[in-house]
Amino acid sequence: MTQVRVLVVDDQAVVRDGLVALLGLADGIEVAGAARDGQEALDMLRGGTGCDVVLMDLRMPVLDGVAATARIARDHPSVAVLVLTTYADDDSVAAALAAGARGYLTKNAGRAEIAAAIRSAAAGQSTFDAGIAGRLVAALVDRTGATPVAPERDGLTAREREVLTLIAKGLSNAEIAAALVVGQSTVKTHINNAFAKIGVTNRADAVRYAYRTGLAQP
Repeated sequence: MTQVRVLVVDDQAVVRDGLVALLGLADGIEVAGAARDGQEALDMLRGGTGCDVVLMDLRMPVLDGVAATARIARDHPSVAVLVLTTYADDDSVAAALAAGARGYLTKNAGRAEIAAAIRSAAAGQSTFDAGIAGRLVAALVDRTGATPVAPERDGLTAREREVLTLIAKGLSNAEIAAALVVGQSTVKTHINNAFAKIGVTNRADAVRYAYRTGLAQP
């Protein structure tokens, strides 16, 4: 199994150390380091700390998680940022997603859920807390002021629309396959085709599209 390297960023020592210990027990995950704030995380990345995913707190001194996420997305595009925070308010989540975060979980998530989200982020997929995904991504769409796209003009098939709706609800490929009673390879084909038609390359943008066009509702 390929190891996914993770950099943990949190200003609270107890939380930071707890996450390092927790992830150290997860199969396929290697903790590459830990930082106390966004600036230290950037310094570590520039200094050669190699990682695939940054597990990022949002509210920190010196440089907060949103600003750090934006800089990582700009300077280290191969590194995925996964936000893990106590706060589930619209502004913080919308700002993190707009800055380039690959996904978002609250700190009440369990070890298995966090580990799965890290693996998904490393694989180029997005993860959203299922309980808040709809409301929060809808808020992000509202903030962007994007013009709705007429659904009949996007060229999506009925099944592709269905898949996008399930993605917007926070379902993984495996969960979508189970819901539609098809294989995961079929789901991947529908996702690839849908993404190509609507002009997106990741789940975060696909979720925004689903809410913007009315395929999904908060």
